[in-house]
Amino acid sequence: MKQLLPLTCLGISGLNAFTLSFEASDFGLTTTFSNVSTFSFEMEIDAPLSPGTPYVDPTIGSFDYSVSGDLEMGTPSGFPAFALVRSVTNAEYYQNGSLNFEIAAGADLSDGLQLSELVGTGPVFQLNAREVGTGRFHPALLILNSDGTGSIRNSNNDPTGTAEIAAGSEYITELTFDPSTLTIAVPEPGTLALLIPGLGLAFRRRRVA
Repeated sequence: MKQLLPLTCLGISGLNAFTLSFEASDFGLTTTFSNVSTFSFEMEIDAPLSPGTPYVDPTIGSFDYSVSGDLEMGTPSGFPAFALVRSVTNAEYYQNGSLNFEIAAGADLSDGLQLSELVGTGPVFQLNAREVGTGRFHPALLILNSDGTGSIRNSNNDPTGTAEIAAGSEYITELTFDPSTLTIAVPEPGTLALLIPGLGLAFRRRRVA
């Protein structure tokens, strides 16, 4: 396979957007409370994918995610199961949600962003889709750690706007992965296609075996 040059060498380090994307099949899953093993996340970030950059609540172009599973008896919702499908705007998400991670200065983004290229020795990626006053119990809190562990659970949502529930009181699923092969972000495919026809094929996401 032909080796790709780093994006900076190709003169396109200032791409205007990138996509965060991951799903259940990218991880090893251990359901520790309730049985939630189906989820997917895709979020377009309206900012360049750049080494040495912290992303603290960056502007979101679009965010679509789904989480579903069976629930233990006695959770705050009282539901036996749920299937949450959300398409969220930037303003809606940041009313109560957050997103935080930082790319290392030496990251080589020519093959996308791997989890191992984030800064930190503990939690290095946190996506909190918390909601207040929407009637929803199950919007997610997803945390990935530098050591190849993580979790997805319900956030401390407040369905009625008067009493929040505890994070993890509806579901908790522990995650494992290889930080060096878990690719969580790529530049926008359409942008790459315009700049370098055919290069987009090289940016297909890696999958954890």
